[in-house]
Amino acid sequence: MRLLLVEDDAMIGEAIRAGLRRDGFTVDWVHEGQTAEQVLKTDTFDLLLLDLGLPGKAGLAVLSDLRSRGDTVPVIILTARDAVSDRVQGLDAGADDYLVKPFDLNELAARIRALLRRKSGQPTPAMEHLGVVLNPAAHTVARDGQDIPLSPKEFALLQLLMERPGTIHSRARIEQRLYGWGEEVESNAVEVHVHGLRRKLGTDFILTVRGVGYRVRPS
Repeated sequence: MRLLLVEDDAMIGEAIRAGLRRDGFTVDWVHEGQTAEQVLKTDTFDLLLLDLGLPGKAGLAVLSDLRSRGDTVPVIILTARDAVSDRVQGLDAGADDYLVKPFDLNELAARIRALLRRKSGQPTPAMEHLGVVLNPAAHTVARDGQDIPLSPKEFALLQLLMERPGTIHSRARIEQRLYGWGEEVESNAVEVHVHGLRRKLGTDFILTVRGVGYRVRPS
C-alpha cells in the first residue's frame, strides 16, 4: 500500500515513515502543503496522512481543495490540535479519521488498515481467496493451512492482487503501488516478484494476461 505523508517536523516525519515501512507500507513524504497539493494532482496514493500546521498551505486547506476536486482518497489527520472543535472541523472538512499527537505507531497502522479495508469493501481483517489467506495486520500468508513466508514486496504484491480478485493490474500500476520515490526499480522487478509468488503459492494462483498485466485467478 502506498501512502503520502505530509508532515513538516523532520523528527516526527522520519519516525512515522520508518515505522510504517517496517509494517510493509510504501511511504512517500513531503513537508509543505503546496507541495502535497501538487503531488496529489499528479500521483496516486492509497491513503493520505495529513498534518494541519503546515508551511505554505495549511492542512485543512489542502484537504478542502482535495475534496472539492472530487478526490476520494482516504485521509487521516495527524496533529497536536486536540480540541473537540478542531476534530469536528477536520472531520467535517472531509477527513476519514483524526489522530492526536503523540500517538502509538501500532495504532496508526491499525487505523490505516481499517480505512483501507473500508475503501475496498473488505469486511474482515484477513483476505481469503481459493485457499490463500492473507492477514495484513499479522503480515502472514497461508495456503490450505500451511504458512508461506514471503518477502515484503511479494507480500505487498499479493495483497494488491487479492484486494479485488480477477481485476487486472498493469506492471506500471504494480510498480507505483510497490515502490516509493527514490527506490530503484529493476526493469524486471515485477516479473521477479510474480515468479516468487508462483513458486511459493503454485502456478495456478496468479495469471498473466498477455500485454495487459496480472490478476489472481477468479473463483
